[in-house]
Amino acid sequence: MKKINYDKETDILIIEFSEKPIEYAEEEGPIIIHFAKDDEPVLLEIQGGKEFILNTFICMINEKEVVLP
Repeated sequence: MKKINYDKETDILIIEFSEKPIEYAEEEGPIIIHFAKDDEPVLLEIQGGKEFILNTFICMINEKEVVLP
């Protein structure tokens, strides 16, 4: 089951792709990807979720690339 959740207090956007157990995670700036044992992405955690979503909309409206902090 896919789920999207936003925590206002921590400003973290979480997108869950699978309910498989998480084996490990890789971090790239404000984005953390959690993987299952078979290397399948399970969960995407975006720190600074509000800014990420706003930048995504700006990118779409202006049809230009936005660089993440």
